[in-house]
Amino acid sequence: MKSPVSLFDLQGLIFGILLASLGIVLLKSAGLVTGQTAGLALLLSYVLPLDFGWLFFLISTPFLILAWQRRGAGFAIRTVAVVIGISALSQLLGEVIVFDRLDPLAGAILGGACAGVGLIAAFRHNASAGGMTILALIIEARTGFKAGWVQLIVDAAIFAVSTLVLDWNLILYSLVGAVTTNMIIVWNFDVEQSGTGRPGYGKSGLK
Repeated sequence: MKSPVSLFDLQGLIFGILLASLGIVLLKSAGLVTGQTAGLALLLSYVLPLDFGWLFFLISTPFLILAWQRRGAGFAIRTVAVVIGISALSQLLGEVIVFDRLDPLAGAILGGACAGVGLIAAFRHNASAGGMTILALIIEARTGFKAGWVQLIVDAAIFAVSTLVLDWNLILYSLVGAVTTNMIIVWNFDVEQSGTGRPGYGKSGLK
């Protein structure tokens, strides 16, 4: 584990938290969901008397044990920081960024793009946003199967459940956002960049 966290890594993690949180605000403002832990938390926030931030943190917590066991303490600690950061900042941004009208398609594309870039920043500075992104990174490291594709498969299951809560048109827009997020990750991130912050700057050290 690298300690303390370098200024280079710190700025990268802060950038990732900011972009991912903004993506959540855009998606929720448009009444949409997304995939992974954030998607499940968003979906539950529509039907439970709990805010997204608390739900996101609670759902992410069990996966942090897996992160500690499989990716080490450094990755787990940074992931905890990212999870807490997104949980808190998404709530704050949701209070200061308010839309009178946000077209669902625009919200899906912009929200999905922000989330994708934010996740890449976290990945490349040896962290994740918790939940299934941890498992996706482990699967890519072990098998070479892209993390973005793993996440897209998980997203399909979440959207199937979303049909019980959201209208079909909003689910279709949500799918656009999820595809945007995951294709940005597929096209712009490789697991060997994890923990480097720079493309081609050494191996991730995963076994």
